[in-house]
Amino acid sequence: MNETLLLLLLAVIGFVAGVINTMAGGGSLLTLPMLIFMGLPPAVANGTNRIGILIQSITSIAGFKSKGIQPSSFGLYLGISALIGSIIGAQIAVDIKGETFNKILAIVMVIIVFFMVFKPKIKLEDLIERTSGKYLWLSILAFFFIGIYGGFIQAGVGIFILLALTSINYINLVASNAVKVLVVFIYTIAALAIFAYNQQIDYLYGFILALGNATGGWIASRWAVKKGDGLVKVFLIIMVIAMAVKLWLDS
Repeated sequence: MNETLLLLLLAVIGFVAGVINTMAGGGSLLTLPMLIFMGLPPAVANGTNRIGILIQSITSIAGFKSKGIQPSSFGLYLGISALIGSIIGAQIAVDIKGETFNKILAIVMVIIVFFMVFKPKIKLEDLIERTSGKYLWLSILAFFFIGIYGGFIQAGVGIFILLALTSINYINLVASNAVKVLVVFIYTIAALAIFAYNQQIDYLYGFILALGNATGGWIASRWAVKKGDGLVKVFLIIMVIAMAVKLWLDS
């Protein structure tokens, strides 16, 4: 395929992934295979993908802010915890292949789907957010491990973040998405630095991908606020199922 057409397709894939990442999570399951298809080794594709994630996070944060939704210091605490974890995860990604881990993750995804479908329904609007005391520390611990995973492979990390925020802290899905993009922005800085240090980034592909990611993230962040929790939850369930099937088949 012509190089120009490939770059255009990469930008389009990035746009779709930006929408998916901002609404739920799992967009990297589109961008990583595309980068590998374009000839990048898996490790370099993993690192290159982080450029798009970082810039997408910036535009998503701006999009939520333009609609009056922005995370408090609570999001910063979680982001710092995830950043520490991401340093560990990114270093593992530099040194170790993750085929076996992908199969384990596919099983975890299926478990999460069952949890989401069959768990008792909680009306978050009737509950008080739990973002202090023991719930803050539980979240900080959870986000350290989420950071390890995000630093390692990124794909689907948004699903874990949303699950943690809604289950532990009773934060509604729209507000959780605003916290999510801030956390991802913070820890991606460290992960990207590690991949860059180990020369596992293709900057041309990364910035073309980022152009699509950023546009999709901006649009989706404003759309998510307008459409509310119902649409976000649909995206969440669909992406979990899609991720599980793809991870299992590709491992």
